Amino acid sequence: MEPTAPQEACFEAGVKFGSLYHQFAGTPISPDSADSLTAAMEEAIENQPFCEAVTVSVRMEALESAIAEGGADYTELTGRFIDVEMRIEYEGVTVETSMAMEDGYPLMQVDAVQE
Repeated sequence: MEPTAPQEACFEAGVKFGSLYHQFAGTPISPDSADSLTAAMEEAIENQPFCEAVTVSVRMEALESAIAEGGADYTELTGRFIDVEMRIEYEGVTVETSMAMEDGYPLMQVDAVQE
């Protein structure tokens, strides 16, 4: 059985999230570099096929707290510092996705599928 267009669109969303998260996890981040890093993340993922929009938001309070606890002027990027929204369009199907912290884990999920 061949996958349906909505299934393939959801698969594409998963590919984009995997790329975004694993490409940038561990990148040094500070309050001063947060805007340029989120712009780079958005632009990099938007280059991928079927990706129409990506929004990455830094959770500044969590970032500043981690830096204060660590004793350096930066920390490494993990999912606890970002929220992500992504829109994938594949063969007439639009998939809205998001990533946010839930119970201490960066949960990536499909929020809506529209044909």
